[in-house]
Amino acid sequence: MDWTEDLNAAQLEAVEATEGPVLVLAGPGSGKTRVLTCRVAFLVGERGVAPWHILAVTFTNKAAREMRGRLELLLGEQLQRLTLGTFHATCARILRGEAEHTPFSRDYVIYDSSDQLAAVAQAVAELNLDEKRYQPQALRAVISRAKNELIGPDEYRPQTYWEEVASRVYARYQDILRVNDALDFDDLLMATVQLFRHNEGMLARYQQRYQYILVDEWQDTNVAQYELVKLLGARHRNVFVVGDPDQSIYRFRGADYRNVHRFEDDYPEARVILLERNYRSTQTVLDVANAIISPSPNRHPKVLYTQEEAGAPIVVQELYDEDEEASFVVEEIAQLVARGYNPGECAVMYRTNAQSRALEDAFIRRGLPYHLVGATRFYARREIKDLLAYLRIIHNPYDGLSLERVMNVPPRGIGPRTRHELDEWRLAEGLATYDAVQLLRENDFEAPLSGRSRKVLADLGALWGELVNARSMLPLPRLLDLVMERTDYEAHIRDGTEEGEERWANVMELRAVAHAHGDLPPEEGLSSFLEKVALVSDVDDLQEQADVPTLLTLHMAKGLEFQAVFMVGMEEGLLPHSRSLEDPEQLEEERRLCYVGITRAKERLYLLYTFRRAFFGDSGSDVRLPSRFLSEIPPELIEGREKELAHAPADREARRYRLQTQWAQEAEEPVMAQFSVGDRVRHPAFGSGIVMDSRVSSGDEEVVVAFEEVGIKRLLVSLAKLEFRH
Repeated sequence: MDWTEDLNAAQLEAVEATEGPVLVLAGPGSGKTRVLTCRVAFLVGERGVAPWHILAVTFTNKAAREMRGRLELLLGEQLQRLTLGTFHATCARILRGEAEHTPFSRDYVIYDSSDQLAAVAQAVAELNLDEKRYQPQALRAVISRAKNELIGPDEYRPQTYWEEVASRVYARYQDILRVNDALDFDDLLMATVQLFRHNEGMLARYQQRYQYILVDEWQDTNVAQYELVKLLGARHRNVFVVGDPDQSIYRFRGADYRNVHRFEDDYPEARVILLERNYRSTQTVLDVANAIISPSPNRHPKVLYTQEEAGAPIVVQELYDEDEEASFVVEEIAQLVARGYNPGECAVMYRTNAQSRALEDAFIRRGLPYHLVGATRFYARREIKDLLAYLRIIHNPYDGLSLERVMNVPPRGIGPRTRHELDEWRLAEGLATYDAVQLLRENDFEAPLSGRSRKVLADLGALWGELVNARSMLPLPRLLDLVMERTDYEAHIRDGTEEGEERWANVMELRAVAHAHGDLPPEEGLSSFLEKVALVSDVDDLQEQADVPTLLTLHMAKGLEFQAVFMVGMEEGLLPHSRSLEDPEQLEEERRLCYVGITRAKERLYLLYTFRRAFFGDSGSDVRLPSRFLSEIPPELIEGREKELAHAPADREARRYRLQTQWAQEAEEPVMAQFSVGDRVRHPAFGSGIVMDSRVSSGDEEVVVAFEEVGIKRLLVSLAKLEFRH
């Protein structure tokens, strides 16, 4: 068989460079999986290398399955003797085979993330620490980061008192793992490195076995993975790594793109091969990607190109707010489908999970199915369901199912024993839970409960009663704030980890949704909000279909491709994210994240941003700035009138000055109301509706319109493009 068939010159060079270290810098869509597969086949079929002398490492099980499937066609039964899998699977296999040289047995168990969290919580409890101050999720992240850097509990050097406590938890956590004959995922890597470091004879045996090492996604390796490859490849130095520093986007998981540069330092004789020809996208999309990534410092110059046609210009579009942005996406997808695209060929990408809410609502309003990748649907997320449950037991204190969810959330000492005591007593008396806990607040009321159980239940009754009383006095946004304040819910979920920040962003998105009901009378606003949410949540029960648009975060987009890609929220503070603005390295990772999103598109690319966005719980008054990345796109690649907007100065003070000047000019010339209550109007995105209210303030007319398809919207006339409809 001709392994070189259909390979371009750079791919062929990578396949045939079998001896010595090789660094392949493979751009997106450049056929790196084909190169890896053909190289293995070439080694076995042309160079006569025995399959058991080859170790091929991937980062995901999906990539391993894809590579194995291709190799089965090329190698047949010989594939069985090849070591092919993820880093973790390979290490797990080595550790079981060498268990007699380790502190654990051959039958050790592997703890998943929930097991790890439970073990950390156990360590916190055994050390008599305050779980609210030393949250297991945050401690687990610290322990994982240390292990990825090959730092054991004895080598951990704390810099603060909190880290000193974390070091004690780390040590106790490892004791718990040993007692249970367990390893976590990070242990698989660290224990294997330690095994080889402490057993030179064993390392020599594995070095002799794995004479050719191939590693995919090299830019995503951490310290432990780098060291493992370095140890195994030290004897023969036939180490072949494929990666792209321009697509390194997992720093928060411990990935370090600088391992690409370290490889060149450790292997100065390494051959460096660039894969620049792209087999996925149009030249227009590639030109946009090249423009975005080229300012990144300390990178190997690499310019993507294709031999296909240039393709259509990209669309850069400013929308009024996140709801109009979502409506634009849904309408544009509908038009693409009408022109022959399959719905499943379209994807919508965003920086944070919280951004999916407006998009999900827009799809639901149109009755269109969608597929949400890598995240729970917005209204089914844990933190959202918690707060909705609180609002439901405020709205209806006799909602037992919602109460069951939050009775001990955040933890307030109401465990199974206390619940059993409560239920046994109240059911015998024929009392609802709400009535029972209110009675327990009365000092002279007698109940067959232990003193501790009575106290925590009476405290719950006091909190619950306060919230129920507040429902008739506070508008919905303030009521939601009161729930979070009185339960200390922010501290419960915001634990300093990336996941905790995502959960808090989701809560703030829910708060922004609540603002849409803030002008209604308090109890009416609460009722209306819960009704709307219940109707939206019904979509969770719909059966997912394959051929539907995909919604996903940019971090989940790696390795995927679509005919049409919509990147929403192209704004300062979102992409690049606000957390990156003070850190040059994080800011460059945001650039790479943008690059990854753009290069998922085959034909059509839409980059969308809003004038206003309800951000971190605001009511919609936050004026947004276009992402700095938009200004780097050559104007000739952009379709239509948005060229000027895309290249508007991304300087915050300049934009604020322009806006203030515009508002001042409007204030000098009194604005007369154009619309009256009862006028029938039409909006380009929201359709037909009736004006419910109109007022002039701050130099603009603000109208409230009840639209037939999307409900009530509050709009600024100067931006809304409303037309009279007769």
